[in-house]
Amino acid sequence: MDGMRSFFFFLAAPLLLLLLAATTLCVDAQLRRDYYAGTCPDVESIVRTAVTQKYRQTSITVGATVHLFFHDCFVQGCDASVLVASTANNTAEKDAAANLSLAGDGFDAVIKAKAAVDAVPRCRNKVSCADVLALVTRDAIALAGGPAYAVELGRLDGLSSTAASVPGKLAPPSSTLDQLTALFGSNGLDQTDMVALSGHTVGLAHCSTFASRLRPTPDPTLSPKFAAQLQTWCPANVDPRTAVPMDTVTPRSFDNQYYKNLQVGMGLLSSDQLLYTDSRTRPTVDAWASSSAAFDRAFVTAITKLGRIGVKTDPSQGNIRRNCAVFN
Repeated sequence: MDGMRSFFFFLAAPLLLLLLAATTLCVDAQLRRDYYAGTCPDVESIVRTAVTQKYRQTSITVGATVHLFFHDCFVQGCDASVLVASTANNTAEKDAAANLSLAGDGFDAVIKAKAAVDAVPRCRNKVSCADVLALVTRDAIALAGGPAYAVELGRLDGLSSTAASVPGKLAPPSSTLDQLTALFGSNGLDQTDMVALSGHTVGLAHCSTFASRLRPTPDPTLSPKFAAQLQTWCPANVDPRTAVPMDTVTPRSFDNQYYKNLQVGMGLLSSDQLLYTDSRTRPTVDAWASSSAAFDRAFVTAITKLGRIGVKTDPSQGNIRRNCAVFN
């Protein structure tokens, strides 16, 4: 899940915190689980079937969709702007440098799910791409053994998507804990949410994102055995397209193994391992390493809050895209 971490500094004045709280209350009132009850009552089962078919083709779907959802929400809010394709006159969000690592299987899962929804006459052009992405993410996580949870619905699709809007919104693998905490805080997420959403239990990372931890000398926070294994997988002149699992122990399972890995120096990115080396977050890592149920609860809370970031619910702010990759 490289490219997921580029940062900006956030200074929260009391007034801004009040405004953020007010916005959250407003969003909570507008998003609801039964939003499509009267227009497309079977939307969840339709999406689940499409995601299941995609997952059977490739398990990469899980990490790809989680990564995609995170990147969408942290840039301009959860509005499917990351799905929009570039044109001759506009370089879209998905083609920003920090988003080039997004796997095509995530986009494909959303496209197929949206097509399945629109194939039902009463549902056609009634369900937003933003909501489909949120549902696809939930269903992919469940298929990999992760927690099932209710998804709040009612998002509209954004009306803009530019590569220029991305810098400063996503944190690089070199981020410090303070930088990560500030970035997540700017999106209404606390440090516990950050540790939960940073749990790279599924997904891949390109060798380039952690190469500096291997050479010229291995990062001392890496397990020597793990460092040697990574050096074998990612030799000095490795193909830049080469990627390895974020969790090398249970790469296809959405579980708490990521936190167990951190305890023994097997965090792939430096920003992963610091969650254990820093005393402020180590207790949370230890707690979730020993209890998958505790991690699941925290993750559901965090991803629900993630899904509320910057949503558009007013027609002046967005619409329902007929094609997720193209503005209406």
